[in-house]
Amino acid sequence: MILLRHGQSWFNHHFSATRRDPGIEDPELTELGEAQAEAAALVLTEQAVGELGLTRIIVSPYTRALQTAEPVRRLLPGVPVEVMHEVRERAAFACDIGSAPDVLAGRFPQHEFGHLPVRWWHEGREPEDVVIGRANAFREVMAARADEATTLLVSHWAFILALTGVSVGNGEMLRYDPRVAAPEQIVWRV
Repeated sequence: MILLRHGQSWFNHHFSATRRDPGIEDPELTELGEAQAEAAALVLTEQAVGELGLTRIIVSPYTRALQTAEPVRRLLPGVPVEVMHEVRERAAFACDIGSAPDVLAGRFPQHEFGHLPVRWWHEGREPEDVVIGRANAFREVMAARADEATTLLVSHWAFILALTGVSVGNGEMLRYDPRVAAPEQIVWRV
């Protein structure tokens, strides 16, 4: 698999400068975040033409993740996109309050959101063990799929950390084998 953390959002922009929650729910990407998404899409397109060949894109329903996946979808139009709320961010800040499926469907009509619960994000602060449980369940599902090596996951810092034990920056990608055991220790630092 290839794991891609969404590009810089307005929450990331303000939080990194102040270390305070700016209160932005389901934020969009900044111009830098859009550039990070475009850059990732170009790398993935080059790999798709070469040996990789993406067969699936799995994306979180947060706006910042959907916007990050959009350039990849646009450059690789035949690759199906699967929106999964299970790969969402760990609920800890205002940015982790999502948008209702009907709102998302209006903003992203190219995707299907009818399968999402009306409130698909976690209410309140999500415990670490719950995020780890979601990551472990996703790892098992992906390890059983025949196309795990050619799947792109567009997700978030805490979910990728729970999967891999690696902290990635906005717009960063890494290769991941879901058959590898879960990390023994996770350092939860924001």
